[in-house]
Amino acid sequence: MENLSVFILFLLGVYIIIKGGDWFVESAVWVAKITGLPNVVIGATIVSVATTLPELVVSSIATYQEYYDVAIGNIVGSIICNLGLILGLSALLSPIKININKFAMKGFFMLICGVVLLFLTKDRIITPWEGNLFILLFLLYITMNIFEFRNNGKNSVEKYLLTKKDRNSIKLYISKFILGALFITIGARLLVNNGVAIAKYVGVPEQVISLTLIALGTSLPELTTAITSAIKGHKEISIGNILGANILNIAMVLGVSSKIGGKGIVISYQNIMLGATIYNVPQALYLDIPVALVMMLILVLGGLFKRIISRGIGFSIFLIYVVYLGVLAKLFI
Repeated sequence: MENLSVFILFLLGVYIIIKGGDWFVESAVWVAKITGLPNVVIGATIVSVATTLPELVVSSIATYQEYYDVAIGNIVGSIICNLGLILGLSALLSPIKININKFAMKGFFMLICGVVLLFLTKDRIITPWEGNLFILLFLLYITMNIFEFRNNGKNSVEKYLLTKKDRNSIKLYISKFILGALFITIGARLLVNNGVAIAKYVGVPEQVISLTLIALGTSLPELTTAITSAIKGHKEISIGNILGANILNIAMVLGVSSKIGGKGIVISYQNIMLGATIYNVPQALYLDIPVALVMMLILVLGGLFKRIISRGIGFSIFLIYVVYLGVLAKLFI
């Protein structure tokens, strides 16, 4: 019965974090508009950061509790899930048109972030000082977004005159803002603590649970966006959202998380059995991050060459995702 409650609490955490994310994004945009922030700032910062808040809170809490495998696994696992499951499956079902200039800019920036991540994890630790580099990449990305919005003529400031009805809704949006942030925090704690408990119960490393279940849970907002965009015939929106989410997962989430507690994020060794031999290796460095980078390369180079995210590209990265899950199951289950 106790084991069942762990799974129930984990699923409850997923639901709470998604609901809290919806409320937080909705209220954050409303607050930004009411305070007179330009649309360019709202689009380039408020929305993009708010939608990545679940990953940020999960990895920050995990780092604070010294569950470093969960922290790094959630970040890399979310990237792999975003590319392989969400984007790969979407393109496999129907090719995705792209704006070649925007795709190239975000795609190459994502690759740069991925290469920096691989380089800085070679010594098996992301120090707080190294976290500053990721934060600089985050600020650079936000700046790029602002210039992109301005070039598209979206730098206007909308004026809002509060009507009586609007004034009555102030309490509602403020409540959603507070409850959204609170729900994300509570949901993140449920994901981390019960995710670790599930790993112990199933008998697999914490990193495997974070790479799969926790990563999928925190990536559900991106999945929802992709499905909604596809239904409305705007699948190009989903690819921009996913590329941006991957950049923020590395630049913002890893940058902030590495500074929590002052110790950084340690890449641990895992016992991997190949045949009859057991190898003790840093899994994130030799398996997870390289898989994410290969998927990035296929997506970006393939998209630029074909000028569309074709079914072939979608099949390739989706197949890698399936094989990757199979490898995890073979090695640890």
